[in-house]
Amino acid sequence: MSNDDLVTAVAEELLWDPKLDSESIAVSADEGVVSLRGAVGSFHEKREAKKAAERVYGVIEVQNELQVKLMTDSRRDDADLRADVLQSLALDSLVPATIDADVTDGYVILTGKAEWQYQRDEADYVTAHLLGVIGVENDVELIGPPPNAGNVKDGIDRAFKRNAKLDAKDLSVETSDHTVTVNGTVRSWAEHDEAIDAAWAAPGVRDVKDRLAVLY
Repeated sequence: MSNDDLVTAVAEELLWDPKLDSESIAVSADEGVVSLRGAVGSFHEKREAKKAAERVYGVIEVQNELQVKLMTDSRRDDADLRADVLQSLALDSLVPATIDADVTDGYVILTGKAEWQYQRDEADYVTAHLLGVIGVENDVELIGPPPNAGNVKDGIDRAFKRNAKLDAKDLSVETSDHTVTVNGTVRSWAEHDEAIDAAWAAPGVRDVKDRLAVLY
């Protein structure tokens, strides 16, 4: 696919997504690397734009340079926004009470501790959808018992083989202490995310190094 064809395809996907206002988003492409520039009205919309671009066949990487420009009626006082974030986290059963948040000029920093990556992800997801959020930095620390390297590797390998969306023969796993490195190639960003999520699901994992390449 040529750069022009890829730009057209991504622009059409952005326009097709009803969650996005694509009029202020500029798309460029260089050998499969897509750049998004311009402005969107919320942090959630910025993330959705990246996901939309990643759905397009031929995209191997997305550089999301979109700026969040809040409308006047969407701007929030930091104290008010922090209270809203904390309330939303408290009402979500997947988010542990050990996660806290600070807000500066609309940017939210999540702190505290969690045992599982899905809990960090849920806190991030809940926060990103709130009105007035310009950005989210997830500094929540993962804690938990140290994993058995052999058990973790074997468990992730089996998870890859069970997953109908993955071609396990193109994937490999290395483990060291609390860190898992996933190597190999995948056929789409959807397959990429499935592999990384499977690695994060292993007990005791605190960091996943992504060494996957999206090939078409």
